[in-house]
Amino acid sequence: MEEKILTVRKNGMVALILCILVGLASTVGCVYGAILMENSGSWWLFAVSMLVLCVFWIPLCGLKVLRPQEALVLTLFGKYIGTLKNEGFYCVNPFCVAVNPASNTKLNQSGDVNVAPAPVISGSASVVNSKISLKIMTLNNNRQKINDCLGNPVEIGIAVTWKVVDTAKAVFNVDNYKEYLSLQCDSALRNIVRIYPYDVAPNVDTTGDGIADEGSLRGSSEVVASRIKEEIQSRVKEAGLEIVEARITYLAYAPEIAAVMLQRQQASAIIDARKMIVDGAVGMVEMALARLEEGGKVTLDEERKAAMVSNLLVVLCGNHDAQPIVNTGSLY
Repeated sequence: MEEKILTVRKNGMVALILCILVGLASTVGCVYGAILMENSGSWWLFAVSMLVLCVFWIPLCGLKVLRPQEALVLTLFGKYIGTLKNEGFYCVNPFCVAVNPASNTKLNQSGDVNVAPAPVISGSASVVNSKISLKIMTLNNNRQKINDCLGNPVEIGIAVTWKVVDTAKAVFNVDNYKEYLSLQCDSALRNIVRIYPYDVAPNVDTTGDGIADEGSLRGSSEVVASRIKEEIQSRVKEAGLEIVEARITYLAYAPEIAAVMLQRQQASAIIDARKMIVDGAVGMVEMALARLEEGGKVTLDEERKAAMVSNLLVVLCGNHDAQPIVNTGSLY
């Protein structure tokens, strides 16, 4: 289905004024015709005026008002005739019907929540509901529980900004383009998340090149979001939608393993900190022994060196402040 842009003139105001004038003239003609018919028996003016009065409102059904970044997909007796995209006041064939299958679909996204219900005017409710927004909208899908590549359950949520670029495909190629987009976002998110671990893990290939890398959901959020966007775009192209951006809005371990994983992260952090402390302490002990032996000022045998190293390591690596003990005796 190819989109056809209608380039009709914006003559809605002229048509409205003409219809009003024709309605007033037919009303006057009915009154004057009734007087003539009563006085002279001439009925043709009354009949013509009454006929015009019965049909003058039909062109009013073809009046269409479009604001910026709005579109109307028009069909005539089931056949697609084109799309109105430019803002303005139009008058089209009154038998044309505006089609928007997603008009009543309410998702967790911008543009789907009405602050206050609009007043219903006769003949205008279907026009308002059938407009297709061409603005950039944001879809915030519900959080999903997905297993990462290591089998750990992860809760993740994304926000997708999108817009309609081909109204004909959006209306006719899929049943409901909003629901279609939401389902494809869920599917694409699940396909991409299961490739990555939550944190960096050894021997995990996230790029598909056969080489282990350091990709992860937590550390490579930009790369993951870009892959999610490409995955969604490939799925919704036939629906006439363009994915502008996809961002991860929420990422955490599932509640059933969150506490265990937190302990694991804390243990890993403690081990890394201890390694740094031990490396620094060994360097300080080596420096202390080297400074003491410079110039032959202090000569220590191996046993005394071992005792000094032990004492210094206890002081430097301990969790609490050292309690000094003064030794007044001899080691021998």
